[in-house]
Amino acid sequence: MQIGEYPITGQVLLAPMAGVTDRPFRLLARELGAALAASEMVASNPALRDTRKSRLKRDHTGEPSPRVVQIAGADPHTMADAARFNVAQGAQIIDINMGCPAKKVCQRLAGSALLADEPLVEAILHTVVNAVDVPVTLKIRTGPSADQRNAVRIAQCAQSAGISALALHGRTRDQLYKGQAEHHTLAAVRQAIDIPLIGNGDIHTPEQARWLIDQTGCDAVMIGRAAQGRPWIFREIQHYLDTGEHLAPPSSEAVCQWMLSHLRALHAFYGEVQGVRIARKHIGWYLQGLPGGEAWRAQLVAINEANEQLRAAKAAILAAHRSNPTSSASVCALA
Repeated sequence: MQIGEYPITGQVLLAPMAGVTDRPFRLLARELGAALAASEMVASNPALRDTRKSRLKRDHTGEPSPRVVQIAGADPHTMADAARFNVAQGAQIIDINMGCPAKKVCQRLAGSALLADEPLVEAILHTVVNAVDVPVTLKIRTGPSADQRNAVRIAQCAQSAGISALALHGRTRDQLYKGQAEHHTLAAVRQAIDIPLIGNGDIHTPEQARWLIDQTGCDAVMIGRAAQGRPWIFREIQHYLDTGEHLAPPSSEAVCQWMLSHLRALHAFYGEVQGVRIARKHIGWYLQGLPGGEAWRAQLVAINEANEQLRAAKAAILAAHRSNPTSSASVCALA
């Protein structure tokens, strides 16, 4: 798969997720096999550009090429200006968000709310593509609602506007993340367009990724929530797609080292106070489903100091893996 001038050397991508895919998480995902990792959604409103939150979102220090920034908004000219600004800040691919179902985004008629206004979608796509000299991609849902699935028309419009690749989440806007993703719309879109197509929604296993590619003809898959607390999922799926064989599960030592590296990166990126707070949800995801995980998570919430959080998180992971009969190694050195 190629997006503009950039060859994408894998079929498993990290989905942009607000509050999750910051620079520390993107770097970890790329290290563990993600072929591409987009930024968190960045608002197109220029009044928000100089906030600390926005500055951190567009920090790409140390990220491998190509660097992808996702922008959101509802005005074509403001979106075009945001695309130009982020390219000047180092973005090599601009991704347009028309898939987020969050209420605070859709209330501004942005994200997946745009799918109900096809003329506005067309205006945004043409204006942004013509505003920058880098590839522009698009992420959408299957439509506003079950009785208004218009992904095929949106996809054709995107291709005509010069969009370089399209990602499709297999739910409508009003589904949010409820129910199961459906992928027959993805297959219909594949028949309608020639640009690279990426399937997204309810992909948790290598077999599901293989099935989706085989059944719909999409070029790649995009992993979102399944990567939370399990960032090694990218290399597991890619290995299966390449060989048809399962990669051996990571040892508890490896999981512990990846988690600790992630937490240290969060502390360094945000500063100790905010970094410790943001790290809590990631620790919870790493512990999710493990024996005693919820009890450990409750204890960790009360910790406010970075080194103490690292020590407690290490103890929690090791204890949980020792209690898990499928866990392998149980030794982790705190480097």
